[in-house]
Amino acid sequence: MADLSNRTLGKYDVYRELGRGNMGVVYLGHDPFSGRDVAIKVALPEAIDDLKNGGRYRKLFFNEAKVAGRLRHPNIVAVYDAGVEGDVSFIVMEYVPGGRTLADHCRPETLLPVEDVVRIIFKCAKALDYAHRQGVVHRDVKPRNLLLTDEHEVKIGDFSIALMTQPETTDTQIHGYVGSPLYMSPEQVLEDTVTNQSDIFSIGVVLYELLCGKHPFAGDSLPSIIHQITERAHVPLLDVRADVPRVLGHIVDRALKKRPAARYKTGLDLAADLSLVFDHLKLFEEQIPGQERYRLVKDLRFFRDFPEPEIWEVINASSWQTFAPGTEIIAEGELDNCFYVIVSGEVVVRKGLYEVDVLRQGDCFGEMGFIANRGRTASIVARTEVSALRVRASLIERASLPCQLRFHKVFLNTLVERLSLATERMVGDA
Repeated sequence: MADLSNRTLGKYDVYRELGRGNMGVVYLGHDPFSGRDVAIKVALPEAIDDLKNGGRYRKLFFNEAKVAGRLRHPNIVAVYDAGVEGDVSFIVMEYVPGGRTLADHCRPETLLPVEDVVRIIFKCAKALDYAHRQGVVHRDVKPRNLLLTDEHEVKIGDFSIALMTQPETTDTQIHGYVGSPLYMSPEQVLEDTVTNQSDIFSIGVVLYELLCGKHPFAGDSLPSIIHQITERAHVPLLDVRADVPRVLGHIVDRALKKRPAARYKTGLDLAADLSLVFDHLKLFEEQIPGQERYRLVKDLRFFRDFPEPEIWEVINASSWQTFAPGTEIIAEGELDNCFYVIVSGEVVVRKGLYEVDVLRQGDCFGEMGFIANRGRTASIVARTEVSALRVRASLIERASLPCQLRFHKVFLNTLVERLSLATERMVGDA
């Protein structure tokens, strides 16, 4: 298809290409009558004219115009117009500057603050509820279809495979196995009846991914993904993110129920529960923001060989704790499998009545309990005000394999170093 930049299409001025896919190109355009910039989605003629799949794609293309064109909501990308000029089929949509999507924030190193995630999914849930009440089921809710504006507002886009439930509006509908498998509900991957609760499952997957930086049902093949979605329970949110309010774990669990009847009934029900999270987040207001945590830990000796994404994985798998001087952080004899990395301050290692060591910024403690889940062999007391990362073994097991391998390598080196120092002291005392 010829480049349409710097020409007119219908009444619209076409400026430049914004992006393209296998079956279409999106241009930045301008509507001279309304005075607003628009996004113009143009179908590739070779896709529409394809003998095998052209009819299906033609339905998908105009389904988006038909479905989204009847939706008017501040958190849904508006469709203004559609038409055919010569061999060019096009849809005119709201232009969202920046071109960012939530897919940019689904990696451990790029996660948004928890409050921002809750606010965004709250708005998505309300927008989906509105669409459902208009008889529209999106069927392809995923991070790449959720756009972020420059003002950090969210817009749901791409209604090309949306299902309209009114029988008189089925002429452009596509049925059967459609959507993005990783974000499908169990009933969708099994090609069973799809309802508004399928969208709720999908937005639950997005919520999990935005909070954890990993997908709850990832697999290395389509059959594996389907098995995960239909049969396997997701790893609980609190087992991956120790620093989020517990109520968020309950919300994610309910959104990701395998049976639709056990899920939230409507998007509004999900939004209502998410609104309660803001009260819990107030308890976290005094905690150090994620970017500041990263800045404080990235230069510690423990993390010097970690790449940035893996540092974020450890941060997200840890809780940030502060101790006043004199606080007993670990008690000799207690059972606990947590491991601590000192971010700032000093602690004293006590064995019975004796002080046997002083640990400072970048040092670690709790190794034996972490590796063997056995009673602590010494007490650790804060000598000054101390900030530390508290890492649980079960959470590190949820990290990516490269992160786990690097963590355990550094951990073992730290343990060997600690034992060597202890041996030297014993020889010196002898």
